[in-house]
Amino acid sequence: MSGAVHMAKAKLNLSLDVLGKRPDGYHELCMVMQSCSLADEVRVELAAPGDFLAVTNRSYIPTGDKNVAVKAARAYYAALGAEGGAHIRITKRIPVCAGLGGGSADAAAVLAALNELHGGALSETELLAAASAAGSDVPFCLMGGTMLAGGRGEALRRLPPLPETDTVICMPHFSCSTPELFGRIDSRKSRCRPDTAGLVAALEAGDRAGAARRMYNVFEDVLDRRAAAAVREIKLLLLDNGALGAAMSGSGSAVFGLFPDEDSARAAARAAGELCREVFVAKTE
Repeated sequence: MSGAVHMAKAKLNLSLDVLGKRPDGYHELCMVMQSCSLADEVRVELAAPGDFLAVTNRSYIPTGDKNVAVKAARAYYAALGAEGGAHIRITKRIPVCAGLGGGSADAAAVLAALNELHGGALSETELLAAASAAGSDVPFCLMGGTMLAGGRGEALRRLPPLPETDTVICMPHFSCSTPELFGRIDSRKSRCRPDTAGLVAALEAGDRAGAARRMYNVFEDVLDRRAAAAVREIKLLLLDNGALGAAMSGSGSAVFGLFPDEDSARAAARAAGELCREVFVAKTE
């Protein structure tokens, strides 16, 4: 069997705003999203038609159609209008249920790998449509870089890239329920909102520090008391250790900080190690 290997890069939410609930049941979002070097490794091999399987180094991750990587493979062949199959092996490094888009990144890597194995049979537009069918964050993970995302996350506009920045990603000792957080957002009438326009303007001006200062995620406002205290403590630790800015990513629970240099990032990571379940040092890409 022929195979292809692609890296599935994690995503960070430099900002995340929920504008309201849509008639289709999804939420209207406005986000600035950024890819980073923390990545899973995804190997894809062609298989007999109808034979789809995803295995990982995490025993609790489903192997069949509940795995978004398998969903992406099926979406690829639906877009291609052909029968096909795929065996997918994922080496997970991105934490699960972290708000870092690990599953979506794996799905995007599967789409890219299958298109490579089929000689670029799908155009970029067709590939993005298949990505959107697989999941809301998959189009971003396929494109990467720095993006303004609207709709349910699939409506993308490329922004001037955030200059390569050292990043510390911290996993607390808890996870968050995305449906529960959306429910809390829906029930609230007033909350702080990110300065998305200011963040975009800072990126356009090449002002990394200005962009970092404007990072904000509205889900931080609706965490339960214990989770909110933990996120606040991690953010303060990162800021006290030199971060230009810090925020929770996605619906959590990962918290990240952007740093001016690698030395300060590694020092902050060491300090965070005693507070967090896992800590990663990465770079924006």
